[in-house]
Amino acid sequence: MKIALLGYGRMGKTIEQIAIKRGHSIVLTVDKDDTDYDISKADVAIDFSIPTEAFNNISNCLNNNVPVISGTTGWLDNYNNAVALCKEKQGAFIYASNYSLGVNIFFELNKTLAKMMSTLQQYNVTMEEIHHTQKLDAPSGTAISLANGIIDQHDGFDNWKLDESGETTIPITTKRIENVPGTHTVNYESEVDTISIEHIAHNRQGFALGAVIAAEWIIGKTGIFTMNDVLGL
Repeated sequence: MKIALLGYGRMGKTIEQIAIKRGHSIVLTVDKDDTDYDISKADVAIDFSIPTEAFNNISNCLNNNVPVISGTTGWLDNYNNAVALCKEKQGAFIYASNYSLGVNIFFELNKTLAKMMSTLQQYNVTMEEIHHTQKLDAPSGTAISLANGIIDQHDGFDNWKLDESGETTIPITTKRIENVPGTHTVNYESEVDTISIEHIAHNRQGFALGAVIAAEWIIGKTGIFTMNDVLGL
């Protein structure tokens, strides 16, 4: 499989290492200042760029009939435009806020717990996410996915806000600490006890491996998919 890497920072380099170990070749690496490149030489593209470049990268792939996997967060104002373009071009596209296999299991656990807690109004929900200091967006895309998962399953909440609580609002606290790949915690707290679930990433390998697995999976497919499709969840 010939892979184009759109974004060649630390995540891009980690994906490159894992892809090569799995027998694939990297035929193109595109960094933020690169504008003149031929995406059509790739069988699939993996986008871990920056928020301001993500939609252009995805559009370029879809316009050239190249399946694209995107893990960039902070660009989702244009997500529906990407979906519309994918349908128009009959392309293939996966966006995930987190490609870690463990995190996607954590997403499902989070939804199940939210559904169980929905009738227990004495519990307040809080969330915390911790990432490295180079992360540009806050809260993380993963934290937003977790909050939306709770909102979908819990009648007591209808929105989330950064560092701001309310009767029906899930507050998300963010911290930026050097060399932290990603930690996400969901707390249900009452006067008598606290129930917490947490995912701690030890390195970037899990994110990178999941993205490569998604790229392997999407070859030959048409449509808009999620990691649930890839993992059969």
